[in-house]
Amino acid sequence: MSLTFYYGSGSPFAWKVWLALEHKRLAYDLRVLSFDKEENLTPEFKQLNPRGRVPVLVDGDLALWESNAILEYLEDRYPERPLLPTTPEARAVVRRIVSEVDADLYPAQRALMQATLYTPEAERDPAKIAAATEAVLAELARFASYLRGDWFGGSDLSLADLAVYPFLRMLRRLEQRVPQTAILARLPPALTDYMRRFDALPWVDKTTPPHWLAK
Repeated sequence: MSLTFYYGSGSPFAWKVWLALEHKRLAYDLRVLSFDKEENLTPEFKQLNPRGRVPVLVDGDLALWESNAILEYLEDRYPERPLLPTTPEARAVVRRIVSEVDADLYPAQRALMQATLYTPEAERDPAKIAAATEAVLAELARFASYLRGDWFGGSDLSLADLAVYPFLRMLRRLEQRVPQTAILARLPPALTDYMRRFDALPWVDKTTPPHWLAK
């Protein structure tokens, strides 16, 4: 049965679903929606997701939104090349890390993005940027302590990695656009090494947000 994946370039939540689809080697039809054109708010798209958000995965008669629900569905429906560990304890830890990304890392990083990329340069507040940077670094120090071996779930890639990596990669994008943030050099060394490992995965380049490659 054919999968259709609705994606918005730059959304970390849509990105982690794309990473999962590629890791599982599933065939899918990619539909890239433009936020600038508000294609995610059209009546046609809102028939799939009334909240008008990406990602959305359509599998037969099922139209599913919310990235974590999609990831769990893919695990259940397509268990080959799993992204959850085998023991209940390890699975619970992976799910906890995924939840912490949404509840703690995302808000901290969103504040930093709003203070920098989403504020005109002349209006940026250095004190606000400094405070937001420290908040992100505090979160990342905590996440670095969660690494167990090469990956967050231990010896194998897991849903936790797919949740964390897009936010780390967004920091690289931030520093490219606003070099004075200079945040990459302050990352915990364990996360710098982790990014190198993840960057080397064969499907990372394919799933990098298209508009990042254009500039």
